[in-house]
Order: sequence, then structure tokens, then C-alpha cells
Amino acid sequence: MSTIIETRELVREFKKTRAVDRMSFVVEPGESVGYIGANGAGKSTTIKMLTGILKPTSGHVRTCGLDPMRQRIAVARRVGVVFGQRSQLWWDLPLGESFTILAAIHRLDPAAGRARTRELVDQLEMGPQLGTPVRSLSLGQRMRAEIAAALLHTPDLLILDEPTIGLDVLSKQRLREFLVAERRERGTTLLLTTHDMGDIERLCDRVLVIDRGALAFDGTLAGLAATVGAQRLLVIDLAVPTPPLTAIAGATLVSNESQGLRQSLAFDPKSTTAAAVLARVSAVAEVRDLAIEEPDIEDVVRRLYAASRP
Repeated sequence: MSTIIETRELVREFKKTRAVDRMSFVVEPGESVGYIGANGAGKSTTIKMLTGILKPTSGHVRTCGLDPMRQRIAVARRVGVVFGQRSQLWWDLPLGESFTILAAIHRLDPAAGRARTRELVDQLEMGPQLGTPVRSLSLGQRMRAEIAAALLHTPDLLILDEPTIGLDVLSKQRLREFLVAERRERGTTLLLTTHDMGDIERLCDRVLVIDRGALAFDGTLAGLAATVGAQRLLVIDLAVPTPPLTAIAGATLVSNESQGLRQSLAFDPKSTTAAAVLARVSAVAEVRDLAIEEPDIEDVVRRLYAASRP
């Protein structure tokens, strides 16, 4: 299969505002990519150009090997899209009828459309809601239905724009588990824009960070943390109350609780390891238990923005 997304020097301007500024990146088949940035950074504008809704001012864009503007219908057959604040379902119709209409729009064979609908309904546990008008569904039920609708034609690329906005913790977890399984079973490529860093951490192998229309970072979450010098945290439970561990080489004491029974040490993973810090602690105190905490992704992104701006 060809590259799923390819942009080169992509630009979109609105009067005097450049919403997307010389954007260049490639997404290969089967990747799961988080596309994150502040409000107004250019994320939605990029998605609209990828799907043929907006024409680029200049530059090159291909989606599933197709020109989104000239081949918009062909792109729609290979891409599924969910916008958190917009619906592709029929508000006053029972949910099951929306799925039937969408299968016809995508020109699915009737038997294949019914089989795919049953599969998605079972996986997303929507059976009891098939006879319910879409307007009467809860927010979580409606979002599951939107994702099922976007996947009904088994697209190569699934684009999700804020899919978990407003959902409770349980609804978010169910959606994430379903998306992981769908990618594993069908090799679906995922492009996810969200402000929920939990979505990024659980669903994405790669992160694109956009700032003021330009690409500020392209790599893994671990690489993003390393770029801004984010530190990992070693939380240590000690056998007996212990004086503050301020002299541990390569680490900085950030908290001391319960009279020294629990102490937290921050360290830079580029210059040392958790094992090395633990060995130094064990040389001066008896360790009963430990935990390693990764850098907070929201803090990492904030630091990246701060570093990239004058």
C-alpha cells in the first residue's frame, strides 16, 4: 500500500493569517499518529485539506495516494472522519437506520453492510440503542455510534478530531480499547487530534506537535520528553525513616514524605538511568518498594511551546 498521508510545504492562508505554514510530514500504513497543538494552531485546517474540504494555498498533499481536491469522492471511500462537535448520523432517525443509509452511501454490498454493522455494533455494545433516535442517545453512546459510522466502510485511514471530548472516564476507556483492537485486527491507520493527553499516551506511537501552523516536533512521546529535557521520577519507599536523600549523584530530591519513609528523586534519562539512581540509594538506605513515573505529557508540550517561542 502507498503512503497514507503525504504533505510537502503545505500552506493555507486566510486573508492575512497563515493557518498552516509549510507543513511537511508523511504517515505510513498502520501508523497511529497524535496530531496535537493549542486551539488555533492549525490542526482542523490541516484535516480539512487532507479530506478535500479546503483547498491549499500552496504545497503538496496526498491522502491514500489521492489528490483530496480532485479526487474527493475516492478519498471519502478510503477515509473515515469523526469530528467531536459534528455528526454524520441522522438526528431524528433510529440509529440502525443511519447505519443502513451510510452503508448505501458507501455502496456496500447489502450483505456485507449488514455484516459489518453487526460486527461494529457487537464490539461497541450498541445493540440496545439501534432502535433509539440519535437525538436520544447519551454523549458516550453517540460518540461510539459516530466512530462505528466512520468505520462502516472499513477505511484505510481513520481521522478522529477530539473523539473523547466530554466523555466520562469509563466511556473514554471503552473507546480506547475498541480503537486499539480495530487497529490490531485491520491495520487501520489512525490520525488523532485531541487535547486529552490520555488519548495520545494510550493510542499513539508517534506525535506531531503543531505550533502557530508550523510543525514543532515529529517523533515518539519519549523523544518529545527528551527534546525539552523532561525528567523521570523515581519514587522510593524506604524501610525506616531516612534523612533527605540530597546527595544522590545524578538525581535531585523533589519530595520527602512521612518522615523520610517515601522520597522522590528526579533524574535526566539522557545522563543516567533509574537502575543507577536506585543503586546509589540502596548503598545508603534499605529500599522496600519503588515506582517510576514518566514525565507529564501536558507539561512536556507546554515546555516545547515555551522553548520554540521568543
